Amino acid sequence: MSRVAVLGLGAMGRRMAARLLAAGHELVVWNRSPGPAEELAAELAVSGARVAGSPREAAAWASFVIAMVYDDAASRAVWLDPHSGAFAGLRPGAVALDCATLSPDHVRRLHDEAGARGLAFLDAPLAGSRPQAEAGELVFMVGGAAEHLTAAEPVLRAMGRAVHHAGGPAAGTLVKLMVNVLLASQVATLAEGLALAARAGLDPAAAFAIVADTPVAGPSLRGAGAAMLARDFRPQAPVDLIVKDLGLARAAGEAAGLSLPMAAAAERLYRQAAALGLGSDNLTGIVKLHLVTRS
Repeated sequence: MSRVAVLGLGAMGRRMAARLLAAGHELVVWNRSPGPAEELAAELAVSGARVAGSPREAAAWASFVIAMVYDDAASRAVWLDPHSGAFAGLRPGAVALDCATLSPDHVRRLHDEAGARGLAFLDAPLAGSRPQAEAGELVFMVGGAAEHLTAAEPVLRAMGRAVHHAGGPAAGTLVKLMVNVLLASQVATLAEGLALAARAGLDPAAAFAIVADTPVAGPSLRGAGAAMLARDFRPQAPVDLIVKDLGLARAAGEAAGLSLPMAAAAERLYRQAAALGLGSDNLTGIVKLHLVTRS
């Protein structure tokens, strides 16, 4: 088993840390707000979880360092702060992994900075939300050197059911943005379809049961439809997070000379939902746009 540091104990990081402990890895945790780190360490003290005072301190102890924070700014502080950042403490031979959904430009800068320091770095964003994190069923898409992934794969497999090498630096991040654009667009389109069924006098639940039995409906879409019909909007992938990720995809498209009209349309819809106060709802809360319009 390995010594692993987890930097960031939000909804996903906390669950990922628990899976690592359950798999027998030694763990040190850090969180910007100390409460979650201390709570997790107290809950899992029997397994030896420790709390570090900074990313640098955590990295100095670990063979693998995993960051799971909200955005580029938080990631920049975690890795690059000259005094407390993890790169300043990372030991030769250790592997750093950022599992958040970030901008490709920022991720490339992290790869470049790690390379300049002689450090191993992977971008390893994931598909899945809180239930998959709890069950160890995440899917990782990884960018970076194959030999670094070979070293890190046992750690990733403690948290996920699949690990895919997407390519070089930022390749995992770009594939993750593809996944999130597809998810957000499908959920928004399903919300429109349910609204159309209701307005046309159909039973939305009956109509969706038919759609769910066709090849167009995968597990995520079936789950999203069931949640919309049940008016269950407890956050797993909140609207605010989807807005962030769609903005990252749009910007990546612009950098590549592409307009990505589907991603742009989805972003406008989710921004509209956020403006109506739905930012903390799960992304399925997009269906409320049609309820507001109807009223």
